[in-house]
Amino acid sequence: MTLRLTDEQAAELEAIARVENVPMAEEVRIALAEYIAKRRRDRAFQVRLKASIKRNQEILNRLAST
Repeated sequence: MTLRLTDEQAAELEAIARVENVPMAEEVRIALAEYIAKRRRDRAFQVRLKASIKRNQEILNRLAST
């Protein structure tokens, strides 16, 4: 996976990783885990997610019955 950051984001991420004494990739993994956990707790996101699942399930059902 490639992650493109602005120069400023890369510099800030590198500084944080250095202070925490971990690789930059580990800081990214930590941030992503926190973001995913936040989404799981976000009721509005969950509503949109369930609507998306329903739409996709309907499409898959149509494809399966053709």
